[in-house]
Amino acid sequence: MTSSPSSSSARRWFGRMMWVGILANLALAIPTLLLPGRMMAWIDLPLATPIMWPRFAALLLILLSVFYMPAAVDPDRYRTTAWTAVFSRLAGVLFFLTQPREYLMFGLFDLVFFIPEIVLLWRLSRSTQPAAQTWGAA
Repeated sequence: MTSSPSSSSARRWFGRMMWVGILANLALAIPTLLLPGRMMAWIDLPLATPIMWPRFAALLLILLSVFYMPAAVDPDRYRTTAWTAVFSRLAGVLFFLTQPREYLMFGLFDLVFFIPEIVLLWRLSRSTQPAAQTWGAA
């Protein structure tokens, strides 16, 4: 792939935004995994029963964040992963918009990351051209 200065900037900012999102996910998920009751009380949500379900959701968020990492490191090489990561944010937005109002903050959390990520990945995709084939060149 050949790239322009604008794609280099989009690549760098996309990676940064992905890492901030990964760290934000982990900042929410790790305490929820370890202390689900306290986290639910802290964010003023009703305690789920059994408590295993918020812990399991936290574990899934940690695993999802791990799957975002290749796209954050190299969105050109892992372009499909990058698009999947961005649309996973959109899925979170849409899911939480259909839930009771007290869960809206989770949808807004994903929206904060979805908007810049989709713009940056779209810019990166538009400004990156396939490299010329050099097979068989002597």
